[in-house]
Amino acid sequence: MISYNPKEWFSFIFRFHKGETFGKLLPLMVAIAAYSALIAFLEIEVFKLSETSHVKNVTVMHTMLGFVISLLLVFRTNTAYDRWWEGRRMWGGLVNSSRNLALKLAVMLKDKEDKELFRKLIPAYAEVLSQHLKSADINHELFDDITLSTNLYNHKPNQIAKTIMAKLNDLYLAGKLSGEQLIVLNAEIQSFTDICGACERIKNTPIPFSYSAFIKKFIFAYVVTLPFGYVFQLGYYVIPVVVFIFYVLSSLELIAEEIEEPFGDDANDLPTTKMAENIRKNVEELLY
Repeated sequence: MISYNPKEWFSFIFRFHKGETFGKLLPLMVAIAAYSALIAFLEIEVFKLSETSHVKNVTVMHTMLGFVISLLLVFRTNTAYDRWWEGRRMWGGLVNSSRNLALKLAVMLKDKEDKELFRKLIPAYAEVLSQHLKSADINHELFDDITLSTNLYNHKPNQIAKTIMAKLNDLYLAGKLSGEQLIVLNAEIQSFTDICGACERIKNTPIPFSYSAFIKKFIFAYVVTLPFGYVFQLGYYVIPVVVFIFYVLSSLELIAEEIEEPFGDDANDLPTTKMAENIRKNVEELLY
C-alpha cells in the first residue's frame, strides 16, 4: 500500500508511480489517438463533411449517455471501495482480537512455557492468513516450533485456530485455566474464524462478470463514437480530447478493478504483511 501525504497536491500532479494507470493504458491511448486521427482525416479531407451533415447529431447521443456512464462508474468505484474498506476493517479487527487474546493470556497464564507457545501461535495466524489470502505458498518456517504439519491441510488458517483452541483446552484440562476463563477466551478464537471467512468472501466473490464486461463495452463504444460528431467542432483537436476522455473513464475502471481485490500485492492493496508483523510485535511485548 502506498503511503502518502494527502495535503501535498504538487507531488500528486508531477510524480508518477507504478500504481498509476497511465502506463497501463498507454498502448490503448496510442491506438485511440490513431483511430481518432483517421476519423478526423476521413471526415475533413476525404469526404469533406460539413456541420450540416447528419453525422454531427452523434453528439446528442453522447450528451445523453455521458450522464449514464458517469453514474455507472460512480457506482462501480463505490462498490470496489466498499470491498477494500471492509477488508481493512476485518484486518483491524484481527489486530484487536490478537491483542486482546494475548493480553488475557498474559494475565491468566503463569507458566512461561505456555506463554511462549502462544507468542508463536497468535502471530502465526495473522501471517498465515495474509499468505492464504494472496494464494501464496505458506512459509513452513512459521511452524518449525509448532506441533502442526501444514503439508496435510489446504486451509492453513483453520489449522492454526484449531491448534490454539486445542492448547487452550489442554490448559483447561490441566487445571491451568478455569471454565470461565476458557469461555472468555473463546470469543477471540471465534473472531479469528469470522474474520477469515469475511476476507475469503471478499476474495472469492468478485464483481459479477456481466456487469464488469458491460461497463468496459460501454466505455469502448462511447469513446470510439466520439470523433464522428466532435470533429466538426474541434477539428484535429478532437484527437487529444478523445484520448483524454478515454484515459479518465478507463482509469476509473482500472482503479476499481485494483481495489476490489484488496489482498494482493498491487500498489493500492492492503499491507497485510506489515499488519501481521505489527501483530507479532504487539503479542511478543504482551506475552514476555
